[in-house]
Amino acid sequence: MSKFDKLIKEILSLSKDLRFAELRKVLEFYGYTMESPRGGSSHYTFRKSGCYPITIPKHEPIKKVYVQKVKEIVEAEYYDKK
Repeated sequence: MSKFDKLIKEILSLSKDLRFAELRKVLEFYGYTMESPRGGSSHYTFRKSGCYPITIPKHEPIKKVYVQKVKEIVEAEYYDKK
């Protein structure tokens, strides 16, 4: 099992030990682009054409609610490719 597969497995199990960089890696893999915050904010927005944007704060550890949002994207992308 590759590192990326392990990362996907952690997201699907809603792990509490995920980092911002790991969620960013997964979102960018699925075609999302990251927009830097403006005005000193720590919230980064990920956008993909035809999809709702997702905003994630760059705090460690990542709260479960943000991992849940990425999980929904992973599940949707997985089933769209089948």
